[in-house]
Amino acid sequence: MPTASRPELIRKVLRRLVIALGVVNLAGLLVAAPAGADFAPWFANSVGGATQVLAVTGAGGSDAKLDVWQRTAAGWQPVAGGVGVPAKIGSKGMSPNHFEGSKMTPKGIYSLDFAFGTQPDPGSGLKYVQVGPNHWWDGDVASPTYNTMQVCDRQNCPFATSGTGTENLDIPQYAHAVVMGVNKERVPGKGSAFFVHSATGGATAGCVAIDDATLVTIMRWLRPGAMIAITE
Repeated sequence: MPTASRPELIRKVLRRLVIALGVVNLAGLLVAAPAGADFAPWFANSVGGATQVLAVTGAGGSDAKLDVWQRTAAGWQPVAGGVGVPAKIGSKGMSPNHFEGSKMTPKGIYSLDFAFGTQPDPGSGLKYVQVGPNHWWDGDVASPTYNTMQVCDRQNCPFATSGTGTENLDIPQYAHAVVMGVNKERVPGKGSAFFVHSATGGATAGCVAIDDATLVTIMRWLRPGAMIAITE
């Protein structure tokens, strides 16, 4: 019987470790075995039939942590590699009463609708839009397309592109991003442009920001129906 190479030995050891720990590979993330049959995270009764949840918990000021959860036949399981991810939130913390320009991250349960970024699609499980200089998120409260992504030349946009909450999406923070379904009714003034996006080190204007490499891994794992749950 030939002697196994060192890489093959390493692979065998890793396979045995995975079996021993009872974990499952999911798009680069490892789902840990549940803590117990009766265990349920705080958001469990608020996400309907969702099976994937990003749970954001404030840690004071503009600091927070993000935990990735998967619901299986065995119940809710924390996803290893997505546990306690450092995050930045709004410069003024969180609020249940979000509004345009508040600089607060909205507390609550929201859908994760689609992904976008200035970089090519990294293999997102959600619909992905690569954005450029003519991509905007309309924050003009007088606009009929308020709180939606729009594509237009600045001089020809049918909404105000300055002096409002409107954002040009061709910026480093949006190397990769996932749209949070905040104010989906598009009530004027109740807030626009809430995303989970790439971190640049500082507080956000109300979004949730995490390390870009971690965000890409999460984006590859996400599927339609995923939700985000935000609390203090």
